[in-house]
Amino acid sequence: MTKICCRVACRPLARVVHNMTALVVESPVPEFNVAYINNDMPVTPSPSTPTQKQPVDSCNDVRNPMIAPKFWTGEPSLAPVVYEIDCSAYDMTLGLEHPENASLVQEMLDRYEKIGLIHLRNTRLTDLQVMRSWANRIVEGDDSDYKGGANSRGPIENNVYDTGAPKEAFLHYHHEMAYLKRSVGTVAFCSSASIDDGTTRGAMFVSDSVRASEDLLSTPFGQRLKEKGITYIRCLTDREAYKHVPKGWNGLDEVGVYNHWQRSFGVETPEEVEVFAKEKGLSTQWGPNRYLKTKFRTDVFEYFPALDKNILYASVADDSMWHDNWPGVQQLPTQENYEDATMFERPLKITYGDDTEFTREELLQFVDVYDKYGLPLNWKNGDVAVMCNWRWVHGRPSYHLEEDEERTLGVVLGKVFDRRGQHEGKW
Repeated sequence: MTKICCRVACRPLARVVHNMTALVVESPVPEFNVAYINNDMPVTPSPSTPTQKQPVDSCNDVRNPMIAPKFWTGEPSLAPVVYEIDCSAYDMTLGLEHPENASLVQEMLDRYEKIGLIHLRNTRLTDLQVMRSWANRIVEGDDSDYKGGANSRGPIENNVYDTGAPKEAFLHYHHEMAYLKRSVGTVAFCSSASIDDGTTRGAMFVSDSVRASEDLLSTPFGQRLKEKGITYIRCLTDREAYKHVPKGWNGLDEVGVYNHWQRSFGVETPEEVEVFAKEKGLSTQWGPNRYLKTKFRTDVFEYFPALDKNILYASVADDSMWHDNWPGVQQLPTQENYEDATMFERPLKITYGDDTEFTREELLQFVDVYDKYGLPLNWKNGDVAVMCNWRWVHGRPSYHLEEDEERTLGVVLGKVFDRRGQHEGKW
């Protein structure tokens, strides 16, 4: 069964500094207050609570000022005519098997095989399930899900889930589920409500990971990634530790929470979590207040059989930078090290595979290489986009909605594959 998901006190900003292509946003280092109940329960911050300063010369300093992605150069890295398909001549409500739609189905398959990206336009579809059926002709999804450290999600209809990303946050370019030993080969998006004002507000951006791979491998940083690999650190809070804390922006997560391990794994006990985590390739460690800390070490590049070469399969989206403007979490500092990480720090972090830290220059380069090959997908109601999760990464800037606007985007996950990492001689 295919899963569909719906993607739908901010740090004060000062001046913006251009560094490489990425934007460096200078902002004051925020202060972090927390009060306690029975010495271990976090509650609403109190003005009288002593302030915990962020450490000096720390991993947090490496990431400050905030590094904001630009997503593209202002010109698309690929002409829209290459990946867009005009569906206005077809009645897609008749389904994929109808003879009148045979040529459309074949065009979808041919273009996807060639470049790994298609964008169906002028479909006149209004039902997410019908859109999913068209996406599924390529995606051919199974029972893949987001368990194992992803955002909080709540169902909005049968097989349609909220992906839990606030509109206030920019979402760095990423491959879907790169932080687990089992990832998905394809991902699709279906738009049932969009911001159609002729700008890129509310657009998704995609970037060519094949070209980004070649670019990065030509640099010393790319060679270090090839040699050392990457470690994903993802931490999850215990629901019971936050039962006295008010809900935050989405009505699901409390202030200061990204996701609880109970919701993320769909279980109720630490013993069950450890079983699921092991199945997903995660090592686990428990901190105070049943704070779950997980690690996953893997190659930065992943072998892609269709091209018979290794493709860049990582980004800064799995770092604490993911939460730079995420309501309720952005005020937390970056964790200094895995062993001492607590629920009063941001839950995500990446390091090299040998646990050494990335420098600021390397993080900037990681952002810049994807921005260089980006392009926008400007949504209209009924649009369906399908992309190869090896060949393309996706993300989006933050956006705002006017009073009468809505943005509803469904996500369809493709077949799961076991990650094998990079292959020798396939560069």
